[in-house]
Amino acid sequence: MRIAILGIRGIPSGYSGYEAFAEETGSRLVQRGHEVLVYCRRAHFSQRPPVYRGMRLIYLPAWETKEFSTFSHTFLCMWDVLFRNVDVALICNVANGPFCLVSKIFGLRTAINVDGLEWMRPKWGKWGKRYFRFAARAAIRLSDVIVTDAEAMRQYYLDTFGSDSVQIAYGANIESSTDPNVVRSYGLEPGGYYLIASRLVPDNNADLIVQAFNQVRTDKLLAIAGGTPYRNEFEDRVHNLAGPRVRFLGHINDQQHIKELHCNAYVYVHGHEFGGTNPALLKALGFGNCILALDTPFNREVLGGANGVDARYGILYRKDIHDLTAKMQQIEDRPDLQAAYARRAPDRIRERYTWEQITDHYEQLFRRMTGKT
Repeated sequence: MRIAILGIRGIPSGYSGYEAFAEETGSRLVQRGHEVLVYCRRAHFSQRPPVYRGMRLIYLPAWETKEFSTFSHTFLCMWDVLFRNVDVALICNVANGPFCLVSKIFGLRTAINVDGLEWMRPKWGKWGKRYFRFAARAAIRLSDVIVTDAEAMRQYYLDTFGSDSVQIAYGANIESSTDPNVVRSYGLEPGGYYLIASRLVPDNNADLIVQAFNQVRTDKLLAIAGGTPYRNEFEDRVHNLAGPRVRFLGHINDQQHIKELHCNAYVYVHGHEFGGTNPALLKALGFGNCILALDTPFNREVLGGANGVDARYGILYRKDIHDLTAKMQQIEDRPDLQAAYARRAPDRIRERYTWEQITDHYEQLFRRMTGKT
């Protein structure tokens, strides 16, 4: 098959889960004999190789603003892909749902991975939230297949929009530390810090985590790896709340550094609220982290928990400073508990989140869509 992937910033990139997904699944599809085209935003790449890990890269411009970069780039991609003679197109991001009109008019088989519940995220204003709900409905009406990345997300689309979807999660690799001196270059010591790895936006709850950590009796640090491409009031708030034991590392693009920061953390604290199967949470499992995660249906699903029941692969906390502080203090005072969760974490990836398993699901989906066996 000839497969196009669009709606992302491009590869290689360490910015978000979509880029990792495109790289990991696309390269594996190439290994299985398929041709994969990946669209990239030209301004993000000073070097523009035509091929990466067997995938053909196509660079197109975008109007690089917070509101219009994704839309403008995907708009150009949708028209370009019509001339590439592809069998199926995979669009990432529910915001791109209306552009499925182009593929529908011209008969291009199209699947769209809708990812999270963007209209619930506080970073968007009233009109932004309305647009994302409109985009979700457009994706349902105009694409051939909706892909959701968690069973809870599939159920949400079924209950809210009356539309079923194909549920395919993200994946992760299982890796361990090979150069702990990397974390020392950030002023950290292996095993001597808690880690947040996320964008500093309200629905990732870094402010809650910082406030809780400030109350924990520990000599460890809290390292925050992440930022935003556009400075915002929430990021300023987190900086203002931070005590002397909090370190801001900024956005880190080097994947080896991200790996080392995870592998050498005492605890990874996950505050993502409105996504589905979150790539950062899967990374933490694959890197063998002891995980403290906000109790949401999506995080429970990943960590193997049920409502009101402790998860096997991580500790869940309520959106409450006192509850999170208590959970942090518990794991701080019990290194044996920390070690047990860290030891079990990679088993969850082996069970259901390897990239080979995810690629299997997408390959089967594309074969059903194209009728090619």
